[in-house]
Amino acid sequence: MKHFLYLKDIPASDLKKILIDAKKRKSKRKKLSTLETDKDNPLKGKLLVQMFEKSSTRTRLSFYLAIRQLGGGALTLRADELHLAKGESLPDTAKILSTYGNAFMLRTDSDKKLDEFKKNVSIPIINGLSPSSHPTQVLSDVFTIEEIKKKSISKLNICWIGDANNNVINSLIEASVKFSFKLNIGCPKKYEPSQNLLKWAKRNNAKIKIFNDSKRAAKGSDVVFTDKVISLNDKVNKAKKLSKFKNFKVDTKVMSCAKKDAIFLHCLPRGSEVSDDVFLGKQSKVWAQALNRVYVQKSILLYCFGKLR
Repeated sequence: MKHFLYLKDIPASDLKKILIDAKKRKSKRKKLSTLETDKDNPLKGKLLVQMFEKSSTRTRLSFYLAIRQLGGGALTLRADELHLAKGESLPDTAKILSTYGNAFMLRTDSDKKLDEFKKNVSIPIINGLSPSSHPTQVLSDVFTIEEIKKKSISKLNICWIGDANNNVINSLIEASVKFSFKLNIGCPKKYEPSQNLLKWAKRNNAKIKIFNDSKRAAKGSDVVFTDKVISLNDKVNKAKKLSKFKNFKVDTKVMSCAKKDAIFLHCLPRGSEVSDDVFLGKQSKVWAQALNRVYVQKSILLYCFGKLR
């Protein structure tokens, strides 16, 4: 049994095994319909319990399909439906989830809660998003990049433009260490990555550069990422924050600074941080990016169950 919480805590060799397995499984599904199980049916009879404290579209759908295609089933819960929201203790809730389910995926508004569940469950737990991390999204993004570019991400230049102090960029920084790729970050001052995370990355030989200019950050990039400036639960003056990012919108001018064959990625949902002509243009690979989460989540589940081939 293994947990999947933060990329920085998972050996690079294990992350690469997950991607290799995902590639193999995707190639074998060309003639299978959405709900048909993989022929080896590796998680037959297993139940994934999903609990959401925050809204979700892609994470919810992809984990449901992932466990179904592996032969198991999913039970999806909203946190406010449980007695946990009415005063039942977290340790007691964790023991109940462990009694009924075989694995637990949590999308939470609290990193502390994620760590507390880890201490109290006796089944694998997967971080489906927390305030500081979105590891399943970013590992899937690495898969998408290597699939489209047909080369190791370690040979590519990756660029992030926008708010650099959120969960997705945190996981991308961790991935840059694990997969040894160059990462340029373009963001306004005061919206730079966590200093503690950057110190960890530097100790682990990260190749990260930070710019307060979007075009300089994008120069020579193979991949350009962005994310919403205003997150779902942001308790900020939205107009004031958005005004800080007016020069950090990914538009055709920014993309023209990247390589001619550069691709654009976005974890979704989108806001004003990307122009329509980029988001809907030929360089955008956001739909393939979203679908690939199913394949990578399948292999993450197998990793947690100790069944990676």
